Amino acid sequence: MSDHDPSRAFYSHDHDACTQDVLSRAQEMCRESGARLTPVRKRVLEILLEEHRAMGAYDVLDRLSAEGFGSQPPVAYRALEFLVDQGFVHRIRRLNAFAACTSPGDSHAPVFLICKACKAVAETPGQSVRAELDHIASDLGFTVERTNIEALGLCPTCADEASE
Repeated sequence: MSDHDPSRAFYSHDHDACTQDVLSRAQEMCRESGARLTPVRKRVLEILLEEHRAMGAYDVLDRLSAEGFGSQPPVAYRALEFLVDQGFVHRIRRLNAFAACTSPGDSHAPVFLICKACKAVAETPGQSVRAELDHIASDLGFTVERTNIEALGLCPTCADEASE
């Protein structure tokens, strides 16, 4: 399994290396663009990187508050908005939650595989899906600007548990 293998969300892997890779890329991208990865923004990204799961803004806020970063909702929402705008975090609309991007800085069209039982989220490449969607849309005279494709199901662990 490679460092950027989307199945890592569902299987054991070197999560510390995974986390450090994303944090390093985010810091480098901020240096290059002049964006500020403030301590609270960095901490929100770290919280989202702790597990390959989506978290709601209030879950993130609870963690920030417990760590002394503030307890008002704008603290979390502003940090999440910045991270989404920079491409470091994706909004998972199905769950009304956020998940760290596994490949920040890479041009990609992610498809999210969401486990309905444990809420694990795997971000998988969706370029072929996006290309097909663009083709269909083009035939209708429509130009796709943004997509958010989410598939709901069971991860391997939860599927195994369900079949027992």
